[in-house]
Amino acid sequence: MNSTDRLKRPTITPEQWQHAELIWNFHHMHHRLRPCDAAIALGCNDAGVADHAAELYHRGFFPCLVLTGGNSPSTAKVFPRGEAVHFRERALELGVPDSAILLEPKASNTGQNITFSTQVLAATGIFPTTVLLICMPYMERRSFATARKLWPEVEVVCTSASLSLADYVTGIGDAGLVIAMMVGDLQRVMEYPARGFAVEQHVPQQVREAYTLLVASGFDSHLIRA
Repeated sequence: MNSTDRLKRPTITPEQWQHAELIWNFHHMHHRLRPCDAAIALGCNDAGVADHAAELYHRGFFPCLVLTGGNSPSTAKVFPRGEAVHFRERALELGVPDSAILLEPKASNTGQNITFSTQVLAATGIFPTTVLLICMPYMERRSFATARKLWPEVEVVCTSASLSLADYVTGIGDAGLVIAMMVGDLQRVMEYPARGFAVEQHVPQQVREAYTLLVASGFDSHLIRA
């Protein structure tokens, strides 16, 4: 049984799935994981980010973890008390000591995640030269581009849970939603540099074509509108 059959996605064709996998792979930065001065876990609707952050803390990749995020329309129902607050509770459950956690509970977008986290770190006397940026798998590239724009003096290493698109969709439970969110992130990777939100990155033509075809197929619910 192939991944398409196993996931039982009757409204997603094999061709659309191939386009989605191409975009999924592009979103990954493929950075070599290494110890950093601090880590920032970006708030979202996926508690797996907190799980991955806890795992990396226990493996000794950083001494200090910033959990950042307030609420957004996509997370308010999942984490009603705020992304960072719920991530902190999960990290504590997984054995991360409270003394290693810094909380940033106000950010409502990726730019604020980065900016507010730098302020929280500075307020405690931490001025890192290397930062491990922990996020959802399909947010690596946009998170990296945002951090490079807003925090250019710091070396950023991106990481996310090591999952295939099929496994990630299985965990989330909604293939259409995941694909739409990936498509939305790719749009931001392409458009945010012109708005001053991120650094420019090369997007291969085949990735752009996959994006155009998926948008035309209706995976457009997470696009930003002009």
